[in-house]
Amino acid sequence: MIPQETVNRILDSAQIVDVVGDFVTLKKRGANHIACCPFHNEKTPSFSVSASKGIYKCFGCGKSGTAVGFVMEHENMSYTEALKYLAKKYHIEVVEKEETAEEIAQRQKHESLMLVSEYAGKFFQESMNTPEGQNIAYQYFRSRGLEDETIRNYGLGWAPLNRKSLSEAARAAGYKEEFLIETGLSIKYDDGRLVDRFYDRVIFPIHSVSGRVIAFGGRTLKTDKSVAKYVNSPETEIYVKSRSLYGIYFAKNDISKQDRCILVEGYLDVLSMHQLGIKNVVASSGTSLTVEQIRLIRKFTNNITIIYDGDSAGIKAALRGIGLVLKEGMNVKVVLLPDGQDPDDFARRHTLEEVQDHIAQNEQDFINFKTDLLLDEAGNDPIKKANLINDIADTIALIPDAVVRAVYVRTCADRFEIEERIMADRVSKTRTDMIVADEKQKERERQRAVAGGYQPRRQERPASEMPPMPQDMAGMDVPPPMPDGYYPEDYGAPAMDVPVEMPPVMIPEGPVVINEPYLAPCEKELLGFILEEGCTELQFDVDSKYYVEGETINVAEFIDGTLADDEEDFVNQSYRKVYDEYFRMYDEGLTQQQMQSRLLNSMDPEIAAVAKELLIEKYQITVKNYEQSLTATSTILVQFIPKALLAYHCKKIELILKGLTAELTTEQDPDRQIDILAKISDYNRARTKLNNELGRV
Repeated sequence: MIPQETVNRILDSAQIVDVVGDFVTLKKRGANHIACCPFHNEKTPSFSVSASKGIYKCFGCGKSGTAVGFVMEHENMSYTEALKYLAKKYHIEVVEKEETAEEIAQRQKHESLMLVSEYAGKFFQESMNTPEGQNIAYQYFRSRGLEDETIRNYGLGWAPLNRKSLSEAARAAGYKEEFLIETGLSIKYDDGRLVDRFYDRVIFPIHSVSGRVIAFGGRTLKTDKSVAKYVNSPETEIYVKSRSLYGIYFAKNDISKQDRCILVEGYLDVLSMHQLGIKNVVASSGTSLTVEQIRLIRKFTNNITIIYDGDSAGIKAALRGIGLVLKEGMNVKVVLLPDGQDPDDFARRHTLEEVQDHIAQNEQDFINFKTDLLLDEAGNDPIKKANLINDIADTIALIPDAVVRAVYVRTCADRFEIEERIMADRVSKTRTDMIVADEKQKERERQRAVAGGYQPRRQERPASEMPPMPQDMAGMDVPPPMPDGYYPEDYGAPAMDVPVEMPPVMIPEGPVVINEPYLAPCEKELLGFILEEGCTELQFDVDSKYYVEGETINVAEFIDGTLADDEEDFVNQSYRKVYDEYFRMYDEGLTQQQMQSRLLNSMDPEIAAVAKELLIEKYQITVKNYEQSLTATSTILVQFIPKALLAYHCKKIELILKGLTAELTTEQDPDRQIDILAKISDYNRARTKLNNELGRV
């Protein structure tokens, strides 16, 4: 493990222009540098590097990150490997912490399993060169249209007829029996015999993302129905089937460049497509698609095209996969092949251009796919048609992005000629039920995570607790409840009433955890000001109520002090976590740039995700320069930070009103009802005052 002090030295030393410039030819343009993106094919430069912020951003494919992230992405390195690469570049000595005896034993065991697996891969490859391997395995691969280069590059092999061949060769080479057994390559019987799991089969090695052999699939060439067609490696410390994809090592670069992953079912489907020239293809290796496999794909793209067989089994597999992909926030399309053909057959019977054209012309989004598939079954039966619409609405509800959901709701309503509101109501109800069900299932894990969390900067207080409000403010009526799923706009828009139906939930957005969605926009806004301009001094006009003669205050201290005066804390876990980490470093005297760099490169994925979301620009640099030419940063800060704080306070009051309104509807005691009405009146007065300050009607 690299000590944190060394990590900080590496992060402080790494210059983004210098690092990226080792791999890409950069040209100076204004305050930034530009180039053609190394992660996708383009002719016009859309890849921008900001030396001042220490980040890169491609406005074509969306890739972004820091110097460490660039090395990880470009060179396919782990975080630790990227740090060591940068340490070597900047002549920083890395002395890793001394491992415990348990850590050393575990690391050595893991590496031993990897070495045994890689030895087996070479053994199976070399067995292809024997007369037995040539006559059986090689002839089979060639009969399936695979060329010698494909056979060699993908490590295809042969498990000999003798069931002790691998086990005896591995032990003779010095590999321990325990590791042969633990990887599943060998099986030990009660009588002490050690035999091979794979024998008399052609072999497909399975590689990790980094290219190491971690498992095998063995296919029999016998027609005997009593013999299993495939034998696969069992799950081990180095191989978890649900987290692995066949072909991912060979496909990942093309997936990134084309910003699309094609998902098929089997080994030969991948090999034939790759050999044809379509290399952004992976397979789920004969298993139902899993969430872990989808998240592995998401490291390289947000777009998946599923190509399964055109028979009923392939259609069912495609339907199962759609929901999982949508729920992970990814875009999914489906291509069905002519009945009776799989991707392997189709690729061998057609040219590259024909296959590409078929995919382009037959890709369907999930609405059209499901509709075309199920409408024939529904016929003129209104009940079946209603069930179809509900089924599609329930699928739309899986999509986490509200804008994407809204677009699909409108599309589906138009397709079925029903009112958009009816479709939206079904989607909203299903989504609420889904979130509540997920929360019940994950409650224990979430409680453990919170119990093992971090210490906040100030003492935590429940979101519902607020200081008493002044009694001399103009009143307003109690806000009525709103339809489920509607939320007030940010502080720049008129105030809206608060929904009362939604229960409090924890919504994961990747590694970012949102406890209270209603407060999230304001907290994100305030945290953005801190991370972007925390050390910038606020220059209030002399007639401003915030102006104090002879005193200066920066953005971070102003926001922190105002929240402390109001006895408020961020309630959303991820934003509060980054807030506290920022001020921990601030108290140590770090510069704004150092704090930004350490947050972006944090070992805590939650902190890094929030920092990346807030610090890496989402718009073209030229657009921002144009905006800055109209309004100075100092003017923007003094105008919007106080408003953002007022809006945050107002939203917290609205949440309290929500709770009081809900309590009033269930309270039976008249005296208690009077007390609640009095509190509602007080908080309404406070809200009116804040709205007046914000310029709202």
